[in-house]
Amino acid sequence: MFSGKSILITGGTGSFGKQYVKTLLENNKPGRIVVFSRDELKQYEMAQRFNDPSMRYFLGDVRDYERLAQAMKGIDYVIHAAALKQVPAAEYNPMECIKTNIHGAENVIRAAIANNVEKVIALSTDKAANPINLYGATKLVSDKLFVAANNLVGSGRSRFAVVRYGNVVGSRGSVVPLFQKLLAEGANSLPITDSRMTRFWISLQKGVDFVLDKFTRMHGGEIFVPKIPSIRMVDLANAMAPGIAQHEIGIRPGEKLHEIMCPADDSHLTLEFKNHYVIRPTIKFYGETLDYVTDAQGAMGTPVAQGFEYHSGNNTHFLSVPEIRAFNAQAMESGLGH
Repeated sequence: MFSGKSILITGGTGSFGKQYVKTLLENNKPGRIVVFSRDELKQYEMAQRFNDPSMRYFLGDVRDYERLAQAMKGIDYVIHAAALKQVPAAEYNPMECIKTNIHGAENVIRAAIANNVEKVIALSTDKAANPINLYGATKLVSDKLFVAANNLVGSGRSRFAVVRYGNVVGSRGSVVPLFQKLLAEGANSLPITDSRMTRFWISLQKGVDFVLDKFTRMHGGEIFVPKIPSIRMVDLANAMAPGIAQHEIGIRPGEKLHEIMCPADDSHLTLEFKNHYVIRPTIKFYGETLDYVTDAQGAMGTPVAQGFEYHSGNNTHFLSVPEIRAFNAQAMESGLGH
């Protein structure tokens, strides 16, 4: 569906954007790929690797509506990946996080509708479900904005959906590069925030493939959640550094012991499909009678039990230490690096 189409990726020089571009170019022949981001050095470096004739690099910030509207002229599909994502930084700089993650989301929506963009998928996070930190709270607001945007299009063709998933192995600022750095520096102990902590675990390529697939399945208004494994943080440390000691440093500001992707409060809205869940919108869209049980590809989902909650601590699929080691090696090999 992407061949001959024009695709724009906000925050396109990040880990996700680079892998998304790589995957698109390897498997499709898009007419145009627009990388929209604010860092000229990262764009320069990315252009050295991705210099296909379809590539375009637009300097701009999602906080700037006029620039976004200009960049989206003639665009068919948008992936909104731009965000301020570091939990402690958001706690200490709340207004900056709000400007990018909330006002930026609003600008993406307005620009997409103004340019009659066909489909928009916004990347979310497990931290947006029952948020306890500012980053998660801003992404929850962003999710709500993108869902409600389907009610703003009038007779236009634009449709909006959200993809929510967990920690991406090896992404910038995450724990795997941190552990690698400490080990390279000769650390004799690795910091663990809490020995009970668990996290969802997904490779960059799996995240990219999931988003690509949901462009073909979305009606508009869904929050898509993949079925992915969990890990225990102590097992991650053991997988990366067997025999190395660990020391607890305490939970950082805004952290949880376990991350949630499908809250119990949304169980009445949640549908289970073969490889993912769909959280249906809480609102009804004008002129629409969708129940979302059947997706745009014809696959059928079933309602989950009342009170169902999908979180990293009650996941039925945990990776063992050897599985984490193999998973990480494969994920890092298929990724682009940073």
